[in-house]
Amino acid sequence: MKIEQFFDKGLAHLSYAILSEGEVALIDPARDPKPYYQFAQKNKATIKAVIETHPHADFISSHAEIAKKGAKVYISSLAGAKYAHVPFDDGDILKIGKVSLKSMLSPGHSPDSISVLLLDEQGKEHAVFTGDTLFIGDVGRPDLRESAGNTTAKKEMLARQMYHSLRDKLMKLADNTIVYPAHGAGSLCGKSMSQELSGTIKQQKFENYALQEMDEAQFVQLLLENQPSIPKYFPYDVSLNREGAPSLEESIKQVNVIASSGKIEMDALVIDTRPEKLFKSGHIKGAINIQNGGKFETWLGSIVSPDEKFYLIALDESELKDVIYKAAKIGYELNIKGALAQHYFNDQSDELLNLEKFTENTSAYTIVDVRDHSEVKAGKKFEQSIHIPLSELRERKNEIPSGKPIVVHCAGGYRSAAGSSILNDKKEKIYDLSENIKKFETINLKK
Repeated sequence: MKIEQFFDKGLAHLSYAILSEGEVALIDPARDPKPYYQFAQKNKATIKAVIETHPHADFISSHAEIAKKGAKVYISSLAGAKYAHVPFDDGDILKIGKVSLKSMLSPGHSPDSISVLLLDEQGKEHAVFTGDTLFIGDVGRPDLRESAGNTTAKKEMLARQMYHSLRDKLMKLADNTIVYPAHGAGSLCGKSMSQELSGTIKQQKFENYALQEMDEAQFVQLLLENQPSIPKYFPYDVSLNREGAPSLEESIKQVNVIASSGKIEMDALVIDTRPEKLFKSGHIKGAINIQNGGKFETWLGSIVSPDEKFYLIALDESELKDVIYKAAKIGYELNIKGALAQHYFNDQSDELLNLEKFTENTSAYTIVDVRDHSEVKAGKKFEQSIHIPLSELRERKNEIPSGKPIVVHCAGGYRSAAGSSILNDKKEKIYDLSENIKKFETINLKK
């Protein structure tokens, strides 16, 4: 028996291959199936099964593509999957070589969530693949399925279900059972995940805040507070995963790569992924600067709605290929009207902030804080700032009062670059505080 863990850092997503006697089962595979094919080929094995712990909200799974090569897809009947699949419900067992994979219904993150218990060759509990139910140091958020999926539920109800899934099922597993979650630190499917990518049941009983002794009401209150904002693309990905996404390479080939900016429609939504300084030196009027980086796909899906078509700009062909691939990880390659590689633009440039002048009189500016709710709750950088999370800024920018120049800040500079570009159509001068935010102390607002 062999377990291989695959980590997508951009989405903090973890997927798995379980190998036994030349047979492989995959759990929660990412959009790109190539790493799994390579694993099977290296081990002279065949992928027999794909198990989905639930219809994922934060990434697109390759289950439909892998099924075309003969693997069967297993998922809870509660998920309402619209592709060919085998129901994998509570207590059901799938044999892979000499090991067994047992379905454990564990609702809480979603009504249809399962965990997958791996029983070794002797039938002993070896590991549990917990999907988005139990993370290392955290548990799945319960507020994503109030209006998405085959079965919906209010967050309070799901939080109560999570309490019982943890205590009545997962915490009753053997202490030395290895915990393999679907996400690590940086994922928006939880709020305080550890940097560790695996652990044990015993360790989680001791270290995980959600597994400590408390009653159901205390747990529900604790779980619901300080959850991060919900990206716009999450319900879309739940739906696309229930349908089964098109094959990755075939879908990417359909993206319209254009030769010049002259082919971009007037007033179209443009996502410019070039570095901040290059963007500020010149860009298409109205473009939004979501820089290509470690969290590009998350911020693309947080700022741009899944029903919007957009143009995608990168500084060269290699970067363009990369950002199209990242957009495809959340299913957004289907929304690209045109993709363009171009280094410089001269349509519009942005004025840089005079930091000395700003520091001397911050009250002369309207300061917009685009950090998330939990970050601001821990303390503001400027007492008079207006807080609008970046994911909500396009829809709420009219709440920003007129009359003063506007300065946008976040925690490190990445989000403020996007935020300031979103506000560029306002009549006031727009400035990005960028990395200079690190020079300002946080005002502690905790009672």
